[in-house]
Amino acid sequence: MRETKTAVVVGAGMVGLATAWHLQERGVEVTVLDRTGVASGASWGNAGWLTPGMAMPLADPSLWTYGPKAMLDPDAALSVPFRFDRALWGFVARFMAHATPGAWRRAMADLTPIDRMALEAYDELEAGGVHATSYPSRWVVGFERERESVPFVHELRGVAKAGQEVRLSRVPDGVRVPHLSRAIQSAWTLEGQRYIEPGPYVEALATAVSARGAKLLTDAQVTGIRPVPGGAEVAIQGHDTMTADAVVIATGAWLPGLARQFGVRTRVQAGRGYSFSVPVEGPPIDHPVYFPARRVACTPYQGRLRVAGTMEFRGPDEPFQAGRVRAIVNSVRGLFEGVDLDSREDEWVGSRPVTPDGLPLVGRTAAPGVYVAGGHGMWGIVLGPATGRALAGLITTGQTPEEIRPFDPLR
Repeated sequence: MRETKTAVVVGAGMVGLATAWHLQERGVEVTVLDRTGVASGASWGNAGWLTPGMAMPLADPSLWTYGPKAMLDPDAALSVPFRFDRALWGFVARFMAHATPGAWRRAMADLTPIDRMALEAYDELEAGGVHATSYPSRWVVGFERERESVPFVHELRGVAKAGQEVRLSRVPDGVRVPHLSRAIQSAWTLEGQRYIEPGPYVEALATAVSARGAKLLTDAQVTGIRPVPGGAEVAIQGHDTMTADAVVIATGAWLPGLARQFGVRTRVQAGRGYSFSVPVEGPPIDHPVYFPARRVACTPYQGRLRVAGTMEFRGPDEPFQAGRVRAIVNSVRGLFEGVDLDSREDEWVGSRPVTPDGLPLVGRTAAPGVYVAGGHGMWGIVLGPATGRALAGLITTGQTPEEIRPFDPLR
């Protein structure tokens, strides 16, 4: 194959910037383009969880009982607007078709190799000059009723069977977890995971990429990509056309707009998540908290607690839905003590790129020199650096690393 000397990466989120960083490691001159700015999509306001032990397929068998109930509950974490939208409901049907035990096990087996590399990939960034920190921490997992813990424990056992180390233990009865109310009847801890403050971390990664010589252009709306001899040409609104040996489309929930013409037919649906931060009375909460039955994730964030939740299937550019924030608040209001859920700041919505089969889209397209990196669903933060490393290897050697082979964008 022809040597890759130049590359354009479209998208300045975690996945795109990690790909740019690893291309630089291999001697490639990189330009990064984003229509809005660094970490302006799903990378800014998410929970920041580096949890390979929980990076599992989103479509699980419990959806067959939870889903119909959620459709009738305005406070449920799963939200699909009741309107005629053939593409949206077609995606929901394909997504639900993968919510079977067999499909879950197959997808989990495909995710496990890259899950096992996720934290090491963060170590590589931090050792290589990215001035940000990933924090090792225990996870506290709370349930209001003992029976609610059964599906979660079952899923984690499935993760362990697929080949990951899972260090899950039950908090003994009578032992109180600070800041959790007496409504929590069953508490567990999960060890061996980490978290980050995602916006600042991605900004530090962008600074490192720029310091190593990359051009980073924001307000750069890519309007088209066209294969040309020896590479691809990128048309940018308000800027001169660029040509490079390789182009990587890493635009999250917007990926189909540029990638479909190159044979990437898998539907990517925006699964929008919401978050906000709140103050904590007394000693801060210094570890993540997860309420699986409520689908709410909480993380220490700049002296406050970031509270995140909801899987809202809407268009990525639709307006912020304030009712989704209220639904998160209502779902956890009785589960905390000393957490002021009414003093909210940083209310945010971001669009996670969800695929029907729960697997990312990483690799070559049908056009020589054009690649995609996206479709990670909720796991773009934890798997972004490992994805970038693997894709950079493919781009510069022509060989597909085993950990991304199941993620063929042309599947």
